[in-house]
Amino acid sequence: MYKTLIRPILFKFDPEEVHYFTFSMLKMFPFLTKTFFPKPIEDKRLEREVFGLKFKNPVGLAAGFDKDAKMFTELSDLGFGFIEIGTLTPKAQDGNPKKRLFRLKEDSAIINRMGFNNGGVDAAVERLKKNKNVLIGGNIGKNKVTSNEEAVNDYIICFEKLFPYVDYFVVNVSSPNTPNLRALQEKEPLTRLLGTLQQLNSKKEKSKPILLKIAPDLTDEQLLDIIDIVKETQIAGVIATNTTLSREGLISENKEETGGLSGKPLTKRSTEVIRFLSEKSGKAFPIIGVGGIHSADDALEKLEAGASLVQLYTGFIYEGPELIREINERLLERC
Repeated sequence: MYKTLIRPILFKFDPEEVHYFTFSMLKMFPFLTKTFFPKPIEDKRLEREVFGLKFKNPVGLAAGFDKDAKMFTELSDLGFGFIEIGTLTPKAQDGNPKKRLFRLKEDSAIINRMGFNNGGVDAAVERLKKNKNVLIGGNIGKNKVTSNEEAVNDYIICFEKLFPYVDYFVVNVSSPNTPNLRALQEKEPLTRLLGTLQQLNSKKEKSKPILLKIAPDLTDEQLLDIIDIVKETQIAGVIATNTTLSREGLISENKEETGGLSGKPLTKRSTEVIRFLSEKSGKAFPIIGVGGIHSADDALEKLEAGASLVQLYTGFIYEGPELIREINERLLERC
């Protein structure tokens, strides 16, 4: 129903405006979830235990969809095993000027240059206090006005404020839409940032998993550095991958828009990164695979490449909630 009836209507409107419209409709009329979308699969065989957490199934929602933790309950009701909120920053910020979100229909892709638009970590915390049983990841970043030299302070603020209300953390230094943010992926600043957060984490009564989200545009040498950093700082794992700056092979009219590209064009590269990290590290840490998952086969390919869990974003927009069910059905067939 989604692809034949709902998506054609939604795709007639501006992607950012329709995103918020859909949010408001599902919030006001929660019965719509059960009316128009398939019933989620509940099966013990789908459960996964990764970095000390129990996931009811391995299919999660990637960061960027529910930036401000406004819809995690409703989205979880669609069948996701976990929801990642954010990216959140210490202070609210508008992000980049509109228009900043573009569909590439012929490529089954999206380009965004949102720029960490969010209402700030404090507002999100108030909503997270109402969470009952949704497993939540907190994706954290720095404000645009914060220099890279001072960036660690922004991550600390978000870490401390979110700590009681999320199940795991994701350090986002790989978005292409905040100036110079990706420079924090270099070995020295990244080791310092992750080491600082891990030190704070170790002082808690019960520490929480910290993951690093990386770009798909890293070279093999940089990926080897990532493996060294993960081992040195002893963070829990990696999310591979964020959006890409590559425009190779695109045919849609919006292909020249600046920003991060997500969707089917990223499928192969994100899987390559997952496989590289898994093999070169000797499967030393868990990986969450994300990037271009538009079918159950795409998800299984990432799991076979070395991912422990997967996340959806653009595939969820193009394929709808049915994709969550399809992936879980295929996993059950393999049990």
